[in-house]
Amino acid sequence: MATGRHIPTVASARLARELRARRERAGFNQEIVAEEMGWAESKLYRIENDKSRVLQRDVKRLLAMYGVDGQEADSLVELARLAREPDWWHRYSGSIPKWFQVYVVSEATASHIVGYESELVPGIMQTRGYARAVLTTTPVPEADEKVEERIIVRVTRQARLTADEPLDVRFILNEAVVRRTVGGREIMREQIEHLIRLAELPNVTLQILPFAAGEHGAMHGAFKLLRFSGGDDADKVYIEQHIGSLSTQKPHEVGRYTLMFDHLRVQALGPEQTLAMLREVAAALT
Repeated sequence: MATGRHIPTVASARLARELRARRERAGFNQEIVAEEMGWAESKLYRIENDKSRVLQRDVKRLLAMYGVDGQEADSLVELARLAREPDWWHRYSGSIPKWFQVYVVSEATASHIVGYESELVPGIMQTRGYARAVLTTTPVPEADEKVEERIIVRVTRQARLTADEPLDVRFILNEAVVRRTVGGREIMREQIEHLIRLAELPNVTLQILPFAAGEHGAMHGAFKLLRFSGGDDADKVYIEQHIGSLSTQKPHEVGRYTLMFDHLRVQALGPEQTLAMLREVAAALT
């Protein structure tokens, strides 16, 4: 891990949300706080969006300004200390791009994720074999070691689906996702069977958008909506591309994607019909 470089963590993401919430509760805008702290306004923006690390002494000064004291202040100062401790995936940070590291933290702190996938199985649901097939399709091949580390990250993320407080997910998959044979018949059958097992979990809902549905609102591509419990962080739209990602928390943009997802839900097969199709596809691959 590069010295001095800020790599987001679950704790730093929570700290950023908590500091922003305390500032807003105190009735201060970023300009006033930055001036009082002797900072450029951009520094406070970066701290509140988890793009820059913040020292414990600065957290204490911010909390004093916001009128936060006692046990509440002590807890947030301790959170600032924990924010500097690396998460499990940091050991692989050299193998995954920085923009995706931000998503991993968002996924780890989200309570609900809904989304639409047009071409491939969502990363959090991929088997090792399927993930390897996808990651090695790039025109510019990566070193085997990097590919293996990215697979580890991708598979380890799935622990949230079966945790004591599991992530609630609802994905709509284009029929092409399950019909396209990725990695060969054996790997694809294994992947479909894995999807069937996941779909039987109480916190996982899968729907397939069949070819017969015709045109639909998400023909431009895949997206995810991340929702967070506690009310301190707004819903977020995340769109991944080959060379980067785009995310937004602007209410009108999040609302547009929420509406799009609701329309897709109506067009897609229900969960039971989806399971039936998945079993049909798995049988055909046997």
